[in-house]
Amino acid sequence: MTHPLVDQIRFARSEFKRGLDGVTDTDGRERVGPANSISWTIGHLAWQEQRYWLQRLHGVTLVPELDQEYCFGCPPSTPPLDRSWQQWEAVVAAVDPHLDELTGDVFQTEAVVDGRSLAPNWGSLALRVIYHYWFHLGETQGIRQALGHGNLPQFVGDIDGQAPYRA
Repeated sequence: MTHPLVDQIRFARSEFKRGLDGVTDTDGRERVGPANSISWTIGHLAWQEQRYWLQRLHGVTLVPELDQEYCFGCPPSTPPLDRSWQQWEAVVAAVDPHLDELTGDVFQTEAVVDGRSLAPNWGSLALRVIYHYWFHLGETQGIRQALGHGNLPQFVGDIDGQAPYRA
């Protein structure tokens, strides 16, 4: 059985995708005020997942351009929406088998890479990923509202069916 944190990561991802259903390339590349574009945000979340679960945990860089284009502190950009989704999908597909292997013992282990402590434990990094998705989901919904999109999701989806609380 997958660890409950992994279920929550996957649920956050699914809600992020649900919240962006129907976004066009034109709107995905639009910048509203100082906010990054939706297409950049998709790549940014792929960057974080690659950074934590592939690079830091396994020493693998699947999509090198994520480090130059979507990192924290990278200049704002408006990449093609399809490219951002393709990069995100590739990273998620590569990360998922690794997430399935994570146990409570791993999540409780200090997150150390190259002798440097990144967090008290890998579980804290999992929480950062989850909350990062929710932060950017809210941001993208605000962008969509500013762009005049209607019929946006109103609340959290089927958490009870997809990722219910488990001890």
